[in-house]
Amino acid sequence: MSPKPMARPGGRSARVQASVHAAVHALEAERGRAALSVPAIAARAGVTPSTIYRRWGDLQELLSDVAVERLRPEEPPLDLGDVRADLTAWARQFLEEMASPTGRAYIRDALLGDPDGGNAGQCSTYAAAQIEVILGRARERGEAVPDCEAVLDNLVAPMMYRILFRPGRLTDAYADHLVHAALSRPERLV
Repeated sequence: MSPKPMARPGGRSARVQASVHAAVHALEAERGRAALSVPAIAARAGVTPSTIYRRWGDLQELLSDVAVERLRPEEPPLDLGDVRADLTAWARQFLEEMASPTGRAYIRDALLGDPDGGNAGQCSTYAAAQIEVILGRARERGEAVPDCEAVLDNLVAPMMYRILFRPGRLTDAYADHLVHAALSRPERLV
């Protein structure tokens, strides 16, 4: 199979993507996940099945694209005036959203339809961007903070492992423990 063409921002490509994504959400809500098929999605979106196959390759790649879009944060992280408070609030929200049945389904979809790892990388970029906002605000306040990669390694990576493979004990206390660990590594403070 040839690689997926790059989507052009705006124009017809954006309209097709929006209508296909909306069709996936509507059909899943109305009929359940088992009823999703490329022909049904195409009919609901007002495009031909070949349009979907050309753009996404198959149903799983389409569901992966939809999942990545749904995992995109809608708002910047809270600013509570302190890196520990900001990171704790973000970590708790991230854990709650990703560990929910819907969050887990989106994670599975994002990974299953992602043969080249681009969608997983995009999800990682979303988390890194949110963390960088928190760390950047803290730096502006003069706080010593770890670099973004250290936070990803010590906070996000363990959470994702637990969400995917050991879903027990996903509590606020667990998120708080990981934040403490991420902020307690003095060799990584910048």
